[in-house]
Amino acid sequence: MKKAIMAIATTALVIAVLAVGFLRDLYLYAKQPASEDASPVMTNIDPGQSFEEIVEVLNAKGLILRPAKFKTFARLKKYDRDIKAGLYRLSASMSPEEILKTLVRGKTHHFRLTIPEGFTISQIAETLEGTGLEDTGLVDPAKFLCVAESREFAEGLGLDADSLEGYLFPDTYFLKKGVSPERLAQTMVARFRQVFDPLWETRPKDYKYSVHETVTLASIIEKETGAAHERPLISSVFHNRMNKNMRLESDPTVIYGIDNFSGNLTKKDLKTPAPYNTYTIRGLPPGPIANPGLESLRAAIFPAQSKYLFFVAKNDGTHHFSVDYREHVKAVRKYQLGNGKKDQN
Repeated sequence: MKKAIMAIATTALVIAVLAVGFLRDLYLYAKQPASEDASPVMTNIDPGQSFEEIVEVLNAKGLILRPAKFKTFARLKKYDRDIKAGLYRLSASMSPEEILKTLVRGKTHHFRLTIPEGFTISQIAETLEGTGLEDTGLVDPAKFLCVAESREFAEGLGLDADSLEGYLFPDTYFLKKGVSPERLAQTMVARFRQVFDPLWETRPKDYKYSVHETVTLASIIEKETGAAHERPLISSVFHNRMNKNMRLESDPTVIYGIDNFSGNLTKKDLKTPAPYNTYTIRGLPPGPIANPGLESLRAAIFPAQSKYLFFVAKNDGTHHFSVDYREHVKAVRKYQLGNGKKDQN
């Protein structure tokens, strides 16, 4: 009887030792990266993909060693049941446990998309295309352009506009793989509202322009100067001219209305009647000519108090402002005609 008990005890001890050894070996494996290579490896986990298929992908990319041990560890910790689909930025320098925790927590890779102030819808679409993000299934540029230029989609977002031009707020966005063009557009418009609404709520009581007219004016201000401190003055010029029923005579509006603009604005262009030619129409054009940033939106609503009616580029990124035409002509001669350039505003 004693021998039987001893045999059972010995067997149990051996099993316990083996179990401890097995668990220790598995623990060490879980902490040991496949290599020291920290190069990012973009790894896509599709919805519905089985755990076995996921392990095959990780092994094929060199992210793990000993797939059988990886599966055992994952199942022991029950990680295999909770892996989230998405695009992940992994590396072989991550341990098996780190990789599994990343997949379980759904820490998917976000693409950084930066839209500069003053970009048009077309330029935003080009930015999407230029990043190569479309190769990952992130926002097809052509589809985004179609959505952004749709009046129906704009109206669906509560905008009284023919397109989303002017309402796609320039900012840095972090996007997940598979985000739709509609979702991106909605996100950018929501960001516009977050920035614009507080300004609109505090507008002067005698402010007479609509939201759409304000965004249109802000877009012109955005394209006229890159010097932030000048924007309220630029705005004052346009407000003053509109109050006097003068034409705005803004080159950027003319350029926006020309299909496939060559880069050379001619006298013929300025004299050709067109909806966006503010040399031939009075008041604002039909809509925004770009997507303005915060400072241009603020300047449109809160222009500087001035009597300026003209401005001309000084070729240093700033402008000379004039109250009357005679002073403006002198400024043009000083800053422009000597360089072979034409009169402005």
